[in-house]
Amino acid sequence: MTRGKKQVSEQASADYAADAALAARFDELLSSARTAEQAFRQAQAMRAPLLDQHSLALALGSALTAAMRAAYAAERAEIGPQGYDDRIFRRKAKAKPAVHAWTDEAERLLTLRETHMLTGIPPIPRGYAA
Repeated sequence: MTRGKKQVSEQASADYAADAALAARFDELLSSARTAEQAFRQAQAMRAPLLDQHSLALALGSALTAAMRAAYAAERAEIGPQGYDDRIFRRKAKAKPAVHAWTDEAERLLTLRETHMLTGIPPIPRGYAA
């Protein structure tokens, strides 16, 4: 019997690689979300037509979703590939400060996205609803 790390499954390795790749794009996706928010806020300030504001609001929602998914992927990547197979390992790893930081960031982005989806998207004018 060998001691040491457990071997991870091929699926866990593949999931880890995918999450690590998405996590590497986090800064880019967060920057994209900031840019989308600036465009939306500027359109609101300039009292742009509601149809334009609506499309910018939807773009902001998509950008927030992408950034949030990247943050959750970074959390899983920080835990490591063994966390995909072993729930006890995953639970213990969630107590580490680096994982906490990603969890907090992901939940912050989730809250922003949900708030935006509930209250931030202007309605489409009646003439365009069909």
